[in-house]
Formats: sequence, C-alpha cells, structure tokens
Amino acid sequence: MQTTVDPRQGLVEAMRPVELSLVVPVFNEEESVGPLVDRICLAMARYSDRWELILIDDGSTDATLVNARKHIGREGLTLRIVELQRNFGQTAAMQAGIDAATGRLIATMDGDLQNDPKDIPSMVAELERRELDLLVGWRRNRQDGLLLRKIPSWCANYLIGRITGVKLHDYGCSLKIYRASIIKQVKLMGEMHRFIPAWVAGVVPSSRIGEMVVTHHARQHGQSKYGISRTFRVILDLLSVMFFMRYKARPGHFFGSLGLGLGGISALVMLYLFVDKFVLGNDIGTRPMLMVGIVFMLSSVQLITTGILAEMIARTYYRDDTSPNYIVRQVFDGSENA
Repeated sequence: MQTTVDPRQGLVEAMRPVELSLVVPVFNEEESVGPLVDRICLAMARYSDRWELILIDDGSTDATLVNARKHIGREGLTLRIVELQRNFGQTAAMQAGIDAATGRLIATMDGDLQNDPKDIPSMVAELERRELDLLVGWRRNRQDGLLLRKIPSWCANYLIGRITGVKLHDYGCSLKIYRASIIKQVKLMGEMHRFIPAWVAGVVPSSRIGEMVVTHHARQHGQSKYGISRTFRVILDLLSVMFFMRYKARPGHFFGSLGLGLGGISALVMLYLFVDKFVLGNDIGTRPMLMVGIVFMLSSVQLITTGILAEMIARTYYRDDTSPNYIVRQVFDGSENA
C-alpha cells in the first residue's frame, strides 16, 4: 500500500521559524564537502526543530562550490550557499555565515570533517539546560600532530585564559553553539575567530560561557590550512585582544597612561639635571641623561596626542562602522533555478 504525503504538512514545516542555523565555512574542500553534508543530514535527523545549513564558500579555486550545489533541493535539507568574491579568511567567512543565519541559535563548525556534527544536538540541549549564551567544544582527544598543532594550541589556550579571564580548555575548536542575539552583537575582524569566547565575554558575563567535550577526527582529505607560523600570529592577535578588551572604548587611557608615565620620568630626570646644573654647577651638556630626558619628554607628548587621536577614531568607528569585512558574489538556495 502506497502512502501519500500531505502537501499541507510540507507547507506547515516551511512556515515554522528556523530554530538552529548551522554555519560552515569551506575553502578548497572539494573532496570533503559532499561527505560533510551527508554527515550533517544524518546527525540532524534526530533534531526535532527546524534547522538550516549555510555553507560559506571562501573563494575556493577547486570544485568545492560545484560539489556543494549538488545538494541544493535535497529532501529534508534547507541549504544556502554563500559564495564570497575571493578568499577573505575564516573569520570573515564565519562572519558572513552569522550575518546570513536566521535561526535563534547558531552553530559553527569546520568543513574538513574533523568536527563531528553528531555532537550538535547534544550541545544544543546542553546550552539550553545550563542557560548559556555560548557553548564551546573541547577536543579532549584531539587527532592532530603533537609538535605542530597540539603543543602550540596548549600554550595558546593557557595564555588566552590568563589574559582574557575566560577559562576554557580549547579556544581553537570551531564547533560552537551561540545564541544568535548575542553573537550578532560581536563583529569579527582580522583572524579573531580563535578568540570568539573572549569577544563574547565583552558582551555577557563569562559565567554564561561554557564548554563540552566533543569528538574530533583526523583529517581525511586535503591539507591543513594551518602551520607553525600560526603560533606567532596567535601571539600578535592575543595582544590585540588584550588591548581591545580593556581599552576598545577608551584607547586614550592606554596611550595616555604610557605618555604620563614617560612624562613623569622625564620630569624627574630634568629636575635632577636642573639641580645638578644650577645648584651644584656641574656641566650637563654632554650627559647621556639629558638626551634620555628629552627623548622621554617627546615620547610622552607623542603618546598623549596619539591617545587623543585614537579616541577620535574610536568614536567615529562606533558611529559610522556598518560595512562588512567580506563581499558576497552570489547566494545559492535553489530559487535561482525556479
């Protein structure tokens, strides 16, 4: 006996609001993107609410986009593919996906099959149970090289936790669940996707950020986009995070404090030399300390004026900055073939 599907059931399903948006940036993952979509569909089959998949093609030069488009119109899958005009980097691609997401919750993961989408439903349930705004995956049994990946990651996680105050075991795991209303308040720039928990901590208390152990697989296709050079970039980015977390809205305090400190040292040096010259009668024209005092005085003036300019730029940024850090070439969702 053949069963028929009531078309009204599909209409009702389409009218339900999207509960979860799954954002996956991909770059030159032609061999992985097909199995990735298959695994996501299999893992989300037990998810009862409506969900959507958003693939961000970050300027791939292989058949990644072509292979991804084959899944548009697949039964039971709401898929949108955002093609960026060129390669903008993982942070910009992730920002593009977050901007395109319509769900109340947003999940992000890598497109190289190392994250396991089977963890997503349980992570969503854990986030709701603990009433968190961000749940970060912890790759406790990480399937990566020890020297080039694990050790630099351990060092970076320790430093980030010490500086930002957000204590997590694994900052670098891309598998995360956010409340959309929170993550959409955070603008990701540069290569700051590694520090998303730190940026979120600037919007909500760190007590609303948690972590959960997740599965991690070894890379099966393609090559890793990261190397040992990433460690040095992480250190530089970490300094930027420290500055922005503490002085983003008041950069004049940072530069002004340095300027006043150097100015104070310069004043003491000059006072000592004044007494030495006009009270004790010693010659100070060839004294290295005179040059040090002058240099510190000039540096103080420069730092204070830099702080004033930084304040002006920050106010302009907060007032006028609405431009994205990526350019979308085209969005594929099946409607272009209708």
